[in-house]
Amino acid sequence: MCRGIRSLSRATERTKVETLLLTLNAFFGGELIQFQATMSEKEVMAEVKEWLAKTFEGAGKSVPEFEYTPRSVSHLHHLMTLSKAKDEAARLVARDFRLKANEYRSQAARIREILENVGLAQESLPSNVVTSAQVLANVANLLNIRDTEMSSFLVAMGDISLRKTGVEEKRAEVNKESKLLLDYTRKAIARLTYLKRTLAQLEDEVAPCEAQMESWNTNLQVMAAKERQYLQQCANYKAVLNHAGYTPEVSHGVLVEMAEHRKELEKKTKPILDTLRSYQDLPPDKALAALAIEDKKRQYADAEKYLEDVLQSALASSE
Repeated sequence: MCRGIRSLSRATERTKVETLLLTLNAFFGGELIQFQATMSEKEVMAEVKEWLAKTFEGAGKSVPEFEYTPRSVSHLHHLMTLSKAKDEAARLVARDFRLKANEYRSQAARIREILENVGLAQESLPSNVVTSAQVLANVANLLNIRDTEMSSFLVAMGDISLRKTGVEEKRAEVNKESKLLLDYTRKAIARLTYLKRTLAQLEDEVAPCEAQMESWNTNLQVMAAKERQYLQQCANYKAVLNHAGYTPEVSHGVLVEMAEHRKELEKKTKPILDTLRSYQDLPPDKALAALAIEDKKRQYADAEKYLEDVLQSALASSE
């Protein structure tokens, strides 16, 4: 029985391989595309029209009107080739299924005859044995094994155990990733809450900040107006100074230095003036008084000349 099933499975596999080759030949070109290349355009168009008429006739509809261009004809011929290839593959698969069904029936009849000859017919077996056999067959179908030997069941169970281990490992990885994503999600939610709270605070501070900015803008405008006014006044003062003959040489430092020299000269001339005043208090003697006056005038002239020389030297050094 097992050998018959294996031979039937090999025949099924051969049929499937032939169907696959035929389908690949239809999809990737092969002889069908070479045959299409050798056909003329009229033959291709006639074949396409015939195929369309049969297809729409089978669906109970008429072929819609459209323009037959080389591109559309080529595309339709390609679809026709694929359709015929798939129809042929479906016919082959159906024929294979019918052959397998006949073989299964003959094999079942032979096995039934053998079981009846040895007294193991289904009717003569107890119900629990029939139920166990059906359960065993169902388990074999679920495990996708070809026979009911213990080794096949052990191999299938081992395969299921390996798959279960792999699924558990993947499940553990998925759980780990889920926990990690959950942690990231919680952190993201906390961050979002913080950002929302910060945004609310900033929105509350918008009005005061806008008022302060408005005040700063007003002050800035006032300061800009003052700046323009001060610049205009500075320009006016420069014009007045230029009109008065002011030069850069007459600076504050030069004036301070000249004032200091003036104070020194005043200190030097003060004793002379005091002496002159003392002479003025003497009794009048015409000859002596005239001599004293001339001497004082000479000293006063010398002091004035010295003062002018000092001022001229100070101006010259500043230039």
